[in-house]
Amino acid sequence: MDKYDVKAAHKAQYAPSSKDFAIVDVPAMRYLAFDGHGNPNTSALYAEAIEALYGVAYTVKFASKAAGRDFAVAPLEALWRADDPAVFASGDKDAWDWTLLINQPDWITDDDVASAVAKARAKKPLSALDRLRLLSLTEGTSVQILHVGPYDDEAPTLHRLHHEYLPAHGLTFNGDHHEIYLNDARRTAPAKLRTVLRQPVRPA
Repeated sequence: MDKYDVKAAHKAQYAPSSKDFAIVDVPAMRYLAFDGHGNPNTSALYAEAIEALYGVAYTVKFASKAAGRDFAVAPLEALWRADDPAVFASGDKDAWDWTLLINQPDWITDDDVASAVAKARAKKPLSALDRLRLLSLTEGTSVQILHVGPYDDEAPTLHRLHHEYLPAHGLTFNGDHHEIYLNDARRTAPAKLRTVLRQPVRPA
């Protein structure tokens, strides 16, 4: 049985260079998703949402494998938004809205997710399970770069993206700031964290 891995299937989108920004086309993708608000470092909801997402993601994976189509559980991702994009560069985390994501193969259906949520709830009745959904997202033309290091050190790179790269290339925002967390932060030294920073764009 071939094992699908989104990182291998979409290398351009999941393995950018850390040296400079690159423009990529991001096709339509589907995700388990959870919407929330506030500082991810202090929000109990953020932590519970991650637990619920992974619980359902692994339940979906095992059910799909049993049905004959195996896949690797994808890394955690997140969309970040705010009324003023400057809060990302300034680090004002209390003003952030977020959508946590785990990519799903295109054969996974709403029914598959609903069944996995029910099974996960039977094991541990997390309230966050009630707010999980299957999200289709098409970001299209995007600028991205690999950030290596602590999450809190992303601000200078985002400042360069917003105030130097985008204006210099005649581009502006066309969607939420998107991050892909290639490491498990619980098991990785902050200096070795690898995070894809992505911004959908359009001509200014």
